[in-house]
Amino acid sequence: MSLLILEPLETEVMQWLAERQDLRFAPELAAQPGQLRQALRQARAVILPPSVAVDASLLRSAPKLRVLGRMSAGGENIDLDACRNAQVEVVRSATATGNAEAEFVIAALLSLLRRVPVQSSDGMWVGRELGCSTVGLIGMTPAARVLAQLLPIFGTRVVGYDPSLHQSDPLWAQWGIEPLSLRELMEQSDGVSVQLAYFPRYRGLIGERVLGFSKPGQVLVSIAHAALLDDAALAEALHSGRLLAAWLDSLEPGMQEPGRPLHGLAALQVTPRLAGTTRESRARAAWGVARRIDELLAASPEPTGEPRAGVVSPSNGPMDASALRRWR
Repeated sequence: MSLLILEPLETEVMQWLAERQDLRFAPELAAQPGQLRQALRQARAVILPPSVAVDASLLRSAPKLRVLGRMSAGGENIDLDACRNAQVEVVRSATATGNAEAEFVIAALLSLLRRVPVQSSDGMWVGRELGCSTVGLIGMTPAARVLAQLLPIFGTRVVGYDPSLHQSDPLWAQWGIEPLSLRELMEQSDGVSVQLAYFPRYRGLIGERVLGFSKPGQVLVSIAHAALLDDAALAEALHSGRLLAAWLDSLEPGMQEPGRPLHGLAALQVTPRLAGTTRESRARAAWGVARRIDELLAASPEPTGEPRAGVVSPSNGPMDASALRRWR
């Protein structure tokens, strides 16, 4: 078996792969760790959903594995060091979701600025316009690049910060973003967008010290891993009014349960990872991952005598047209 797929892909992508690789589609294995490890023994490549963590133990059960595909750009539960040690190349589509995430952030900022009122000089409680605002981007990801192109159309001033990028780096000018320190960004921004890629060293980066510098009336949108935010500090900032409202598109299970700092906060809106999940972004990601996997497998063919390329269903039988339609 060349390729094991656990995540549904676009029908056209599946058909394209089936013409080139000995393929098995078995999404049920994502919830069956034992059976997954057994199936991985014969796989040279695999496409896994974000729910399946990849560590050294899993890789030891896949002696023939050379390529690991992940549709989503995030790789928080992939042990990249273990993959390198096992000589397994990780294939992700880093740019496929950029447009979708940028659109989501803009929609969230428009919503928060308009429906969370501030007091004007005449005493009226009113909303604000994105075009008269400064937006701070934390994290220079593909989504940030698209935001830097779209926000100035509204008339928005765009500033940015990334802990891995010096303020003198020419990338800031190329993308049209004014670089600031994190404190300056928080002090000057009416809206903040967090899309920083997560690494353990960034855990709790947006905490009490950073939120304490928030500009009065500030709103925050985060499409990044929830661990970047200190939940106690975020709750305190919302309670005190230092931060008027927040919209998180990624929250770990249990973080809003009774007794936790974020429980019952009216100023907090949470969505279940909607930012990068659109029909168009999934198609872009599927094609990007599929083509790269096909290239890598073609560069390292199986020994002679490998099975004829075809599609194998979860029950190991030939897959008919009705089964293909179920991938849609």
